[in-house]
Parts: sequence; structure tokens; C-alpha cells
Amino acid sequence: MTDHAPNEARVIPLRPGPAASGPPAPPAAAPREPLWRHLVGDVLRKERQAQERTLKDVADAARISMPYLSEVERGRKEASSEVLAAAAGALGLGLGDLLARTHAELVRVTSRRSAVPAGSVRNGSLHDGSVRNGAAHGGLCLAA
Repeated sequence: MTDHAPNEARVIPLRPGPAASGPPAPPAAAPREPLWRHLVGDVLRKERQAQERTLKDVADAARISMPYLSEVERGRKEASSEVLAAAAGALGLGLGDLLARTHAELVRVTSRRSAVPAGSVRNGSLHDGSVRNGAAHGGLCLAA
């Protein structure tokens, strides 16, 4: 046997980063997609509040427990289609109405998050029409 160092990955930079003297900056975290249960809960809560109704009133009309409806509204429970239909029905909505409103909320939230300032990079293209050398990462990553 030979005396080799443990099998660890080596990183060989292809070109120096913008700040060659210091450690590279961590990549910016991409905005996370909202969870469907959060959006559904927001829609249910907004509709209930618009009707000036209490959790207890809606839960009783939907024949579900008040704590469970509260959890659904806060996006902590992934409710079944039967529970969603019952909650929507108690609010005078059909399941299709609830899903349509939730879809509209998803489009609103994601379009706001995907707004990119001029000159910023997305998929390797600058939003001023020019193309940066390389991908959105500005380099190449090889793994073995």
C-alpha cells in the first residue's frame, strides 16, 4: 500500500473569480416556489375574512374541526380534496372556484418573484439583450 491522502475531491478553478484575494461569494439563493397548501390556505382565509366569518362558523358549516381548518388556513396541513370542497362550500364557493383563485394567487406570487432587474443574468442571457460568456454560473463545473 502507498501513503496517499484520503480520497477527497479537488477543486481546480478554471478562471479566477471576481474577488481572487478572498473566498468566493456563495451563490444567491433562488426564490423558492410557494407551496400549494400555503396558497390554498391564504385564499380560504382571505375569503372567510372578507365574509366577516369566524373560524368556528366556517368549520361548523363545513363539518370539520376548527383546529384543523385553522391549520389548513395557515398552510400547515395538506388537506384532502373532500376537506377543501367542504371548506369552499361553507364559504359559498365550489371546488373549481377555490382552485381557480388559488391558481390566480400562484400566478401573482410567481410573476412578482420572477421579475428580474435589467442587466441581471438569467439562463446565461443579460436582460439588455447581450449574452454573457458561459452559462448563468459564469463558468464550467466538472464532477467525477
